[in-house]
Amino acid sequence: MADGFDANQAFSMAEKVVIVTGGGTGIGKVYSQRLAEAGAKVVLADIAADESNALAEEIRAAGGQALSVPTDVTDEDRVQHMADTAAAEFGGIDGLINNASMMSVLERGDWFKIPADRWDAVMAVNLKGLFLCSRAVYPHMQKRGGGRIVNISSGRIWEGNPNRLDYTTSKAGVIGLTRALAREVGGDNISVNAITPGFTLSETQLSSSSSNYVAGRNEGKCFQRDQVPDDLVGAVMFLLSDAAGYITGQTLNVDGGQYMH
Repeated sequence: MADGFDANQAFSMAEKVVIVTGGGTGIGKVYSQRLAEAGAKVVLADIAADESNALAEEIRAAGGQALSVPTDVTDEDRVQHMADTAAAEFGGIDGLINNASMMSVLERGDWFKIPADRWDAVMAVNLKGLFLCSRAVYPHMQKRGGGRIVNISSGRIWEGNPNRLDYTTSKAGVIGLTRALAREVGGDNISVNAITPGFTLSETQLSSSSSNYVAGRNEGKCFQRDQVPDDLVGAVMFLLSDAAGYITGQTLNVDGGQYMH
């Protein structure tokens, strides 16, 4: 066995302080729940304050550790407040899941009909938000001696899916940010990786998709079943764990084998 690898602890989330942006709703809600069940101290940073507060209370009532800090990831001051509050409450920050995203409210349609202000709003949440959150946790991870950042992109980038050009473009940008940031912070023992989920039957996805659209999403997969939020949890936890300590700048595709790269 290699020196320094503790097989009993490598995959453990116990006592790790992890921020989940968008952690009170949709897929982020499932990340928060599962991390808490695994023993992590979870910080829910969601603009949906009521949902975030309720979920944090639910986690605590079940014996877990959770803190809700309602956050608009496009607001620099609010993001910094969120990171500082998380570190003060739990003693530091070990992980960040950049999950908050603008998607379900976006109507599908021709690219040339996308208003400029909608384009700007999507980029502000889906790219600027990642930048602000990563920057806010950076000094806290430095003090901790390292950390893990996991960025949520989208499987749309592998095919270049149309009809939400702004969303697809923003999620492709997440990959560029992931690779460049990994080189910026590697010297601080901070890893930066991304996952590209396939079409996932989350609460928010179902609310914005027709039954006909949902029915056609399994075509071309190796696994002929719907993808659900729990299918993503293992990949995210792995990238947050010590087991992935020498992996950075990478993109892990989780879509049941629809796209391979």
